[in-house]
Amino acid sequence: MPNTTKLRGNPWAVLVTLSLGFFMTLLDMTIVNIAVPDVMRSLHTGLDQVMWTISGYTLVLAALLVTASRLGDMRGQRTLFAVGVAVFTAASALCGLAPDAGFLVAARLVQGLGAALLTPQTMALIMAVFPAGRRGTALGIWGSVAGVATLSGPTLGGLLVSALGWRWVFFVNIPVGLLVLALTFLLVPDLRTGRAHRLDLPGVLLSTAALTCVTFALMEGDRYGWNGAIAGLGVTGALLAALFLRGQRRRQGAEPLVPCALFASRGFTVMTLLVGAIGAALITAVLPLGLYFQQVLGFSAVHAGLALAPSPLVSLVVSPLAGRLSDRVGGRRVLLVGLASFCAGLVAVIALAQASASALVFTVPLMCMGLGTGCMIAPLSTEAMRHVPGHLAGAAAGVNSTVRQLGSVLGSAAATALMAAGATPLAGLHLAMALGVVLLALAGAALCLGGRTSAATAAG
Repeated sequence: MPNTTKLRGNPWAVLVTLSLGFFMTLLDMTIVNIAVPDVMRSLHTGLDQVMWTISGYTLVLAALLVTASRLGDMRGQRTLFAVGVAVFTAASALCGLAPDAGFLVAARLVQGLGAALLTPQTMALIMAVFPAGRRGTALGIWGSVAGVATLSGPTLGGLLVSALGWRWVFFVNIPVGLLVLALTFLLVPDLRTGRAHRLDLPGVLLSTAALTCVTFALMEGDRYGWNGAIAGLGVTGALLAALFLRGQRRRQGAEPLVPCALFASRGFTVMTLLVGAIGAALITAVLPLGLYFQQVLGFSAVHAGLALAPSPLVSLVVSPLAGRLSDRVGGRRVLLVGLASFCAGLVAVIALAQASASALVFTVPLMCMGLGTGCMIAPLSTEAMRHVPGHLAGAAAGVNSTVRQLGSVLGSAAATALMAAGATPLAGLHLAMALGVVLLALAGAALCLGGRTSAATAAG
């Protein structure tokens, strides 16, 4: 107990706790994919229904992030984080016990709710407990956890499914969730602003409806052939988003869901847009590459996951170092190095990805991609949040997380469409990965242009 008391409020102990919770939510975005065939056989259901175990989770997560960040401001970030962990853990148990596909989908929706409640609180709490000079390092570690969780899902999922069965893909969250919940109350301080907050209910309803429509259209568009219903849903989402933004502008003096003051910071605006673009680029690279190893080279899921391992392993090592370097020399320079490294690695992967390639030839390019990921995650978060006032940290984290999630959804939809458009499966995979190169090049150009504009403004 004395040791626990000594660690309470320690920034690094808080970071470990938050990162464990964040790890679970991101791991569950990819770990379930590998279990789909076993779920279909076990529950005697079709692919369309089982795929909603993936889509439903992503949909709820994307739609509720902004609202959850505001609730964190109102009720306290620690409280919302703990509630989110509890909901996520309980839903994981229900997923593992699911007697049929409908029950499993419903439990996954609840799991997405838990993930949405806890995710934006992690960045807001990191901003609160770390001094400005150490936030880059902290966000680098937090970001490396995110990268490793996303990329290690197929490998860990394959091992669990092979050894214990698909239900353990969900049961594995229970001990981790219980540990995170205990550590939250033992180590994480309950920080409050001392101000009373009111929830912008019209804003909540409009933002949730808009994000649900847009996210659903992007995720399901390819399945329905981008028909009129999908197009109508996308247009409806865009109109609802316009109404939401109009309402937010009118409500700036009365507790808006998204304070316009956030966008007074050029750094926050530019970096948040880059978060979305880079999130899309990473998905267009990783998703086709995983399919290439399995569908073209004939690897098992576990073998494919191990083949991809150089990237997350390098990212795990580099991210904290990149975060520390961002604090010293500026995040933009580190981010440019990351963009260049990932882009170079991806170009090499596209050139090497042929029908008779060996997994070993991808080791160095994947290490370059891992170096790039490690150098991108920390600077993106650090530079976005650098000039955000403390009382707006929760809202900023919610907006940042939502844009990242929408970027991933958009990247996944674009990659799926391009893979289907290729003359051959291999050509489709090349097209999808090429989009990642284009997005990263555009992000680099925007970053350079933004830096020159800022310098010119400062000189003037």
